[in-house]
Amino acid sequence: MTAPSDVAFSPAVKAIQSARGSREGYARMERRGGWQTEVTPDLAAFIARSRSFYLATASADGQPYIQHRGGPPGFLRVIDPETLAFADLAGNRQYITLGNLSENPRAQILLMDYANQRRVKIWGEARVVADDPALLVMLAPEGARAEQAIMFRVTAWDANCPQHIPQRFEAEDVAAALARKDARIAELEAQLANARRSGE
Repeated sequence: MTAPSDVAFSPAVKAIQSARGSREGYARMERRGGWQTEVTPDLAAFIARSRSFYLATASADGQPYIQHRGGPPGFLRVIDPETLAFADLAGNRQYITLGNLSENPRAQILLMDYANQRRVKIWGEARVVADDPALLVMLAPEGARAEQAIMFRVTAWDANCPQHIPQRFEAEDVAAALARKDARIAELEAQLANARRSGE
């Protein structure tokens, strides 16, 4: 690759960009340094808040597979500026991701923040670690049974514009906001009742 974005902008992609008028804009971006290749503090903070992500892998012959991963904030960990990791929890035992990674390490993580209408795409290579109990203990959410860990080496990442991202909120965040609103209403009603009694 001559630019980090070449992980996504293949010659075929660049040809279409040229035909449709967007190549020069992306070429300017590439000349300025292009996409990031390490986890920045801003990205680390974004990852630490995330409750879910999508993991894309492909078989040796290119058949794609996308799997949703979810957990408490922080279940996807930044190990160092080039490495992410997460516990691979017991599931439906199809093992499609594991099979794909055994023959093709290339992978992508898509993080969505619907509330703030932000998305981050991270390209890299992933590998399965099944023989490190201490790593599993560190990565597994409390009470979860981890079968193995998946380590993800970052190649490049890009944060997209918010266009077309529907705004959605986590149920627990909505419940907390409603609880605060209800508490404030109760406080104001109590103040109003006191004011009325004082005026009698």
